[in-house]
Amino acid sequence: MSGDSDFLRNYFNYFTEVEEHFQRARGTALFLMSPLDWALVESWKNSGVPLEAVLRGIDASFEKWRGRRVKTQMVNSLAFCAQAVLTEAQAMAGQPDPRARHEAPPPFPLEDLRAYLEANAAALRETYPEIGATLARLAAEAETHYQDLEGLEQRLTVLEEKMIAVARASQSDEDLLKARRELDAQLRPYRGKMTADQLAILERQYLERSLLEKSRLPRLSLFYMK
Repeated sequence: MSGDSDFLRNYFNYFTEVEEHFQRARGTALFLMSPLDWALVESWKNSGVPLEAVLRGIDASFEKWRGRRVKTQMVNSLAFCAQAVLTEAQAMAGQPDPRARHEAPPPFPLEDLRAYLEANAAALRETYPEIGATLARLAAEAETHYQDLEGLEQRLTVLEEKMIAVARASQSDEDLLKARRELDAQLRPYRGKMTADQLAILERQYLERSLLEKSRLPRLSLFYMK
């Protein structure tokens, strides 16, 4: 597993470290991030924003906020830090992430991986039989895939994209309109802090998350293992 250490460190710990760092910076350990926050983190991860840039951006944002003479409201969304994260990512462009240099242990036991794949296969067996059957095969070969988690994640990403495409085709115009309105309401205060590319990626991630939740479909990525 040593060859996967960079991948494991940067990928599997990304959400957890961002969430915990934001909670510490905010000073409220019980603060729960919103669907918009999670979509934003996912957009950073998928766009290749280094974890260190996100953490530095959070620190810079709160340092600036605490330096204000008048604090009209508490920071209630990770979107408040979006501009600072982008600035840090640009400053770090081309530099290796120092956190990625350390060996990382496997993020979960083999049996947890097998159980995760089996549970998703069962959940999709009737509604998405082809995807369910593929997941069942992956579960049966879990020991082999455990040696190449990055390759397995690529397979799961393809399966999830197929599932989302089918679910989107059956989504009603009313449901899509409702999801877009919810997104606009949450995103409105922070649009000025993001670039057009950031907004486009975030909107896609949010709408996909909303679609899967409304359709009661599981996330297939290893990133969502509990």
